[in-house]
Amino acid sequence: MINLIATDMDGTLLNAAHEISEENIQAIQYAQSQGITVVIATGRAFYEANTPINQTDLKVPYICLNGAEVRDESFNIMSTSNLNRELINRVTAELDNENVYYQIYTNLGIYTENPQRDLDIYIDIAERAGQTADVEKIKSGIQKRIDNGTLKVVDNYDKIENTPGEIVMKILAFDSDLTKIDRMSKKLAESESLAISSSSRGNIEITHADAQKGIALTTIAERLNIDMANVMAIGDNLNDISMLERVGYSVAMDNATSEVKEVAKYVTDTNEQSGVGKAIMKLLKENNEK
Repeated sequence: MINLIATDMDGTLLNAAHEISEENIQAIQYAQSQGITVVIATGRAFYEANTPINQTDLKVPYICLNGAEVRDESFNIMSTSNLNRELINRVTAELDNENVYYQIYTNLGIYTENPQRDLDIYIDIAERAGQTADVEKIKSGIQKRIDNGTLKVVDNYDKIENTPGEIVMKILAFDSDLTKIDRMSKKLAESESLAISSSSRGNIEITHADAQKGIALTTIAERLNIDMANVMAIGDNLNDISMLERVGYSVAMDNATSEVKEVAKYVTDTNEQSGVGKAIMKLLKENNEK
């Protein structure tokens, strides 16, 4: 029996326009009407993850920044996991040495030294997902985030240290040179204190080892007294594997990477064809018929 569902966002719940289809919304609402908790599990920061959800009537808990932050349905922070100064210095020194661009995600916002490179990241994510990137829409979105303060442009990341109470929760690195990305991923993964994953072939998502979607989802399940055998998880990329490996019902999107499909027990339709909604309704129907 499925009692808890976790779904990734980009490439999974969201389509290319970063919207949630009506079919996906209705499926989630149906699951909730059956007493099932549905959780958003994303590499996005909360202030990015909540934007498309806020355009619907959905009310859900959030696993953000690959598990570095967990919030309940009322947006209250339940737990956080951050990178200490030693780890930050180790990671940024490696990235700087290879001239790899990166953003820094904190509890107060996302920092960038070059908004143009941010544009490159989002175009790359879309294109590697087999989608056509709407460059003007992406540019507009970046500028909107700069204007509302969630994306902060700085000359040097060292300035982040000067803000009292600010903690670094994720570093997102990007380079179009995939050989370099692979080399850096392996190098950083040598540290047992770091979790290295990816939401697109050209990036590296770096968090504390405790900040993984699978760990966060397991903690939520334990709080709800739900066995992981009764949990369903849906994803498309490497940062989803830690939760797909732990659940009884693991679902890969049809547009998922080969690594994700190898881990998953089920494969649903693409994110453009409401694969999340289809998977939820199919598996819940099968469960009800048992």
